[in-house]
Amino acid sequence: MGTVERVRRLIDYDRAVFERYLASATRLGWAEACRDRGIGHGSIKDTLVHVLNVHEAWLAAIPQKEWAIFDAPGRQPGEVRSWSELRRYRDRVWSSVDHLLGGLTEARLRQRVKAPWMPGIYTLEDGFLQSSFEQAHHVGEIIGVYWQADRAPPKMTWIENLPPRVLRGHARAAGRRVRPR
Repeated sequence: MGTVERVRRLIDYDRAVFERYLASATRLGWAEACRDRGIGHGSIKDTLVHVLNVHEAWLAAIPQKEWAIFDAPGRQPGEVRSWSELRRYRDRVWSSVDHLLGGLTEARLRQRVKAPWMPGIYTLEDGFLQSSFEQAHHVGEIIGVYWQADRAPPKMTWIENLPPRVLRGHARAAGRRVRPR
């Protein structure tokens, strides 16, 4: 499997995890999701907005040189005042990511990109990893909130959040059960 395919799978995973946490926050209710929990971005809602900010910065603004994104309305936590606004922002971010993925090549992944606020030299592939790892970090904060409230957090493991892959020659890929040996 090439790097482009691995990056696409990583984004599929990030989306699946984000959707689980958004759905779970929605079940908590708006007031509970907006309550300051003392985590890095205060509330669960604001943390979810920040996760979208990270994906948008690293996978839309920086590689596509869309600097106006940073001034776009509806991306600051205080501007997101309902579930529908959060879902609208989510859709905008994933649409931009889809645009980037549509033309993604191995060569493009190796291209250097530059975030004005970050020192160093890095590539677009590094940007994909940065946004994914940062999402995992912030999901960990939300998991801590759930544990403190004695609630089970949504699943966030890689295996449980990836769509099944079709593997040639594997019985499981063909839909048959595989018995342990």
